[in-house]
Amino acid sequence: MNIKPLPDNGDLVVVRITEVKNFGANGVLEEYPGVEGYIHISEVATGWVKHIRSYLREGQRVVCKVIGVNPDRKVVDLSLKRVNQHQSREKIAEWKNEQKADKLFEIVCNRLNRKQEECKDQFGRKLVELFGTLFAAFENAAQSNGEWLPDIQGDWKDVFVGIAKENITIPEVSVSGYFEVYSLASDGVDRIKEALAIPEDAGKVELEYVGAPRYRVVVKDKDYKKAEETLKKVVQIVNEKAKKLQVEVEFNKQ
Repeated sequence: MNIKPLPDNGDLVVVRITEVKNFGANGVLEEYPGVEGYIHISEVATGWVKHIRSYLREGQRVVCKVIGVNPDRKVVDLSLKRVNQHQSREKIAEWKNEQKADKLFEIVCNRLNRKQEECKDQFGRKLVELFGTLFAAFENAAQSNGEWLPDIQGDWKDVFVGIAKENITIPEVSVSGYFEVYSLASDGVDRIKEALAIPEDAGKVELEYVGAPRYRVVVKDKDYKKAEETLKKVVQIVNEKAKKLQVEVEFNKQ
């Protein structure tokens, strides 16, 4: 769902090539219905382009940067050469996510027995304003615990959250580091084991032996900030237990 009728200068857009000529190519902007774009041969690639069809063909999808907008004709000037591979991959992934979000939004509307335009007016556009994209709104809803968006009223929220949780898998992030643990006591091995025993309620924490005296700790979560907080808590727990057990411990974040 796009709430803008036209892209802005500098935006990255997904373009489906419809016609390739000697000195340029025409295409349609996938995210902006009814908007066409033009790529001049000088904006296809760096250096001299002898055969434009070596770079573009009809039906191909490419990521371009907007370098000019004609709002009256609903036509934009595009550059292919000003987009690097990393930007292109990220934009294609974002576009695919938005396609998925549009399908999920359609399911939400069907569950509510309402037309899509009605749903867009009631809450769709508001969600895009709040989260930037519709997919980001679904991601946020999928991670929610308890009431979602408590400041916003609407009978659609439970349906939206339900669809999000059924269909959106939040990727896990991980943070890690190394404990270096020493003990010269006769029962030093047992003391080290006790110091490194992580409580089960600490979170999703993995501890593995790397080689004396190093142990690697990995914390996984669906939220990076929460993973960082859990790691800090684990380090604090180990330090406090090591102090009581007279075990030397040093932590280094990876």
